[in-house]
Amino acid sequence: MLNLQNSEFKTVEQLRSIAPSIFTQHGSGNTSEKYSHIPTDRVIRDMEVLGWGVVDAKQVRARKNQGFQKHLVVFRNNDITINGQDNDVVFPQILLTNSHDGKNAFTFTAGLFRMVCENGLVVCSEQFEDVKIRHMGYNFEELENTIKRMVETLPLTVEAMNQMVNIELEQEQILSLAKDLLEVRVENTENTFSPISIEQILTPQRREDEGNNLWKVFNRIQENILEGNFMYSTLKGKTRSARKIKNFQQDMDLNKRMFSRALEYAN
Repeated sequence: MLNLQNSEFKTVEQLRSIAPSIFTQHGSGNTSEKYSHIPTDRVIRDMEVLGWGVVDAKQVRARKNQGFQKHLVVFRNNDITINGQDNDVVFPQILLTNSHDGKNAFTFTAGLFRMVCENGLVVCSEQFEDVKIRHMGYNFEELENTIKRMVETLPLTVEAMNQMVNIELEQEQILSLAKDLLEVRVENTENTFSPISIEQILTPQRREDEGNNLWKVFNRIQENILEGNFMYSTLKGKTRSARKIKNFQQDMDLNKRMFSRALEYAN
């Protein structure tokens, strides 16, 4: 599960330990002659000039292509905050993914860390399309304009989240939302879930998450699904405990799709 609660910026030494592929200075042997290598740490330095520091980083496990695999860098600017309802504060996040095998451009995804109930959940909204910058022709001005556009549109997501706070759900709607988000979780698998699973993901992990407004219901469902706090059934009918989502690519994808599905209940 992505840890986007961090507010302290990582040092270069910490990043080398967490995700050494960030600092790879050349492309893999499988790249073509047209491949233009831009190491991710150059983007990190440019983002620092714009006021964005790294609060987390990860890389996928790789038996082959070690040092060139896909990795994630999470940026935060502590000078940029957005006031939500009930005196809570939203911290914008920018998630950068990249690899050095010639298969990925720099991809920027907008995210938000909202201090609602201090539950540490992040939402990546499909209101924002991922922004890609090609390695070839990369320059600071393009990066600066990309980040500026992303920050300017972030209040739209905060507005949507505030709308969710003001929507009280009936019990039937709560069960329907839980079922919808579980379906997102088991999509493209042979696994199924039962009424017990729905009850489990609706269970608050803290008192502050209790309540029937759309935002609180979504928060506790999202957390329980990502943390694996529910049971599911296999194709052979065996009951298993769900696993915590640890792969950052799967985490980001689930975040986007679950939030998008929840927003349908706000319309």
